[in-house]
Amino acid sequence: MDLTGKLLIAMPGMGDPRFEHAVVAVCAHSAEGAMGVIVNKPLPTPGLSDLLTQLGIPVTASDRPASAPILFGGPVETGRGFVLHSRDWKGQGPEMEVMPEVAMTATRDILEDIAQGRGPDRALLALGYAGWGPGQLEAEILSNGWLIADGDATIALDPDHATKWTRALATMGVDPRTLSAAAGHA
Repeated sequence: MDLTGKLLIAMPGMGDPRFEHAVVAVCAHSAEGAMGVIVNKPLPTPGLSDLLTQLGIPVTASDRPASAPILFGGPVETGRGFVLHSRDWKGQGPEMEVMPEVAMTATRDILEDIAQGRGPDRALLALGYAGWGPGQLEAEILSNGWLIADGDATIALDPDHATKWTRALATMGVDPRTLSAAAGHA
């Protein structure tokens, strides 16, 4: 089963604190492994304005909040940035379709356009990504590590990161109070 475009919702008892209450947008999934971006874990620093300054990108747009957080996208390549964004923006570089309404871009031009007010309507910037080797994600799902929800651009790109985990569960009709860390297999 191809999980590209799905949301992974961390189960209680995940065992890895980096993924506690995580919601991951799966960007690519194949027999070679999987890649996703955590969409609900803001980093304390740097903020978007700090990063743009570090990169020498002048901010001329006043409609973007200077305090917009950068997210912890996952433990792999934490110095590399990924922008998940609405499909209303098309840059010069390649973009990857994540969901019908969401794309991922990892090129500087999207940051320049965001700083100048020409970027996508909805976007989030993450440092790092979550990666799985062949069969690893499937094994984690079978051992009760993740629930799989349909991709949802509203949840993935919403700036209200604190409620994404519960809202993602709600799309499946799951109340977080009913979840258990124990796996059962019939």
